[in-house]
Amino acid sequence: MRTTITLEKDVVAAVERMRRERGMGVSEAVNELARRGLVDEKHPRRRFKQKTYAMGAKLDLTNIGRVLEELDGPTHR
Repeated sequence: MRTTITLEKDVVAAVERMRRERGMGVSEAVNELARRGLVDEKHPRRRFKQKTYAMGAKLDLTNIGRVLEELDGPTHR
């Protein structure tokens, strides 16, 4: 299919970078970048969930200055 589109500067830069690195044409580069952005319905991305662990901190960590003074003494600055 042939069509005319307007690309933003950052997309043009990505297309040009890919063309230089891989020696491909504009259409090939645009198609590959577009495919990277497509959602694969057969293999949807899993939602990222950060794992956290209780570290047993005995200090109130809401005031970093107080924590540094507690750990390093009053001359930490």
